[in-house]
Amino acid sequence: MDKEWITTREAIEISGYHPYHLRRLIRDGKIKSQKFGTVWQVNRQSLLDYLQEAQDSTDGRRGPKR
Repeated sequence: MDKEWITTREAIEISGYHPYHLRRLIRDGKIKSQKFGTVWQVNRQSLLDYLQEAQDSTDGRRGPKR
């Protein structure tokens, strides 16, 4: 696998988001993902961009609870 793509488990560890929330972000197209065979993978840069956007936003999104 390319380092550009990470597993959903890795995405959860990096973001701190609950799996349900991560799936919602993927479904809503806010984070890029792709299915490789039977495994869903998340685009690492897309996730990092979303996390930065959430942290910088003024709409109440602060990112995951830590």
